[in-house]
Amino acid sequence: MDSRRTRRRHGAEPPRRRRALVRTAAACAVLVGAAAAGTVYVRAQAHTGADLVSSSRTSRSSDASKSTRSEASVERVAAPAPDTDGLLADAMAAVAPEDGAAVSVAVLDPSSGDGAVYGDGAFDTASIVKVDILAALLLQAQDAGRGPTAQERAYATAMIENSDNASASALWAVIGRAAGLDAANERFGLTATEGGEGGLWGLTQTTAADQLVLLRQVFGADGDSELSETSRTYLQGLMESVVEDQAWGVSAAGSGWALKNGWLARSTTGLWDVNSIGRVTADGREYLVAVLSDGNSTKEQGVALVEAAARAAVSALGGAGS
Repeated sequence: MDSRRTRRRHGAEPPRRRRALVRTAAACAVLVGAAAAGTVYVRAQAHTGADLVSSSRTSRSSDASKSTRSEASVERVAAPAPDTDGLLADAMAAVAPEDGAAVSVAVLDPSSGDGAVYGDGAFDTASIVKVDILAALLLQAQDAGRGPTAQERAYATAMIENSDNASASALWAVIGRAAGLDAANERFGLTATEGGEGGLWGLTQTTAADQLVLLRQVFGADGDSELSETSRTYLQGLMESVVEDQAWGVSAAGSGWALKNGWLARSTTGLWDVNSIGRVTADGREYLVAVLSDGNSTKEQGVALVEAAARAAVSALGGAGS
């Protein structure tokens, strides 16, 4: 009996076809291994030529030659960027403002550049504008080739560490009120912030995304900020030293915080604006976080909302980088 017929009857493949299948399996194994490693996205294509048939002897010979080759191509393409806004929205689904209250949050991981924003409404700043006031003062002082005066430093310390309103009003006048703030913010890159009218610095309007831009000016590096290293270090030091009973807000999302909070009961409604901006460290990574809220029935309700939003934001961005 013909030995080839015997092999086929018992399921054995001809040598040439068996070699093609082996090569195809090896190519697939490479692709599976690359996908399992999680390092690249791949597109694969394998050809055995086993199903090609020709009536021509020459064509059959050519096809048989093709059937012994297995081609696999791996194309490296960039992994899609994580949908950080979507992750943040999912995390914020578990944060429930009370009826009539609203909240917006923005977060950034400076080391990776990943960031996300939830909500785009404008809110009263209340006392978080004090960071912006001091940043504007320091920028003006830099332009004049000087540092802040002793009196300006005294005002700045009380304004940031103790949230002293009289000191804020004094420096608001020094920078030129809303016009001075808006001019500085134009250079800082804030596009949705407008200084309050007259002496009403606490009614400056802003967005969470704009406050994140401001935080990048305060905590950024040379080349990323209009503020000098000396100015940034000075402002950061004050934000790291707020009095204990004001150390709530974004600090709930981590440790190693530097922050400024704002809270204001609106006289027309009796409802509270409660805001918090700053830097925190969580799982060994630094995050910049800005949370704005309004319509809270009490300050305590607003604080709880802001802290829940800050935790959600850091958790969402931490998950995106894992």
